[in-house]
Amino acid sequence: MLITFEGIDGSGKSTQIRLLKECLRAHGVEPLALREPGGVPLSERIRALLLEGKEEMGSVTELLLFAASRAELMRTLVKPALERGEVVLLDRFCDSTTAYQGYGRGVDLDVIRQVNRIASLGIEPDLTFYLDLLPEDALIRKFSEKSLPLAFGENEIPLDRMESAGLEFYRRAREGYKALAREHSHRVVEIDALRSINDVHKQIVATLRQRVPQLFSASSETR
Repeated sequence: MLITFEGIDGSGKSTQIRLLKECLRAHGVEPLALREPGGVPLSERIRALLLEGKEEMGSVTELLLFAASRAELMRTLVKPALERGEVVLLDRFCDSTTAYQGYGRGVDLDVIRQVNRIASLGIEPDLTFYLDLLPEDALIRKFSEKSLPLAFGENEIPLDRMESAGLEFYRRAREGYKALAREHSHRVVEIDALRSINDVHKQIVATLRQRVPQLFSASSETR
């Protein structure tokens, strides 16, 4: 089973994946938790180029690098794990590409769909948790977590390539996520990421209990 977590930077995906992993372990399920871009050595090198590199990069180049990272991760870890019947928790997947490179960068959505299909090896998520957050709130959260002063636009705040794209980019990306949530309501569960960490976790677990009850034993308590 492939469960993906989506949302703009600062929405709390990593925290929720960690909490869900701990919860599933307590119920006897050992999930494979991975991130995009990254997860395997080659994909991690591509991640460094995408997020830490200083070179100018065209939007199509960016799209294809993200796709290359995904294709390697799918080939080496995700597809084999799914074939073994394991649960995979993935921090970002094709919806991120649509939201960021499609709505955010303006790459043609038909091109995005074709690239996503190739890079994902045709695999789609069984369930997606979309953590919705305004870009302004995401920036405040990220900077406060780093104990940094709020100084939008000042050079001393360390931003990676994607974070440096600006508020308008993230507003467009968020609109892309909202559109995907409407289009794929059968698999996308939208959650207000401004709620407490514990409340978001409880909603995620409650959704899984309802949709995939076999993940939880009757005698165990949700953590």
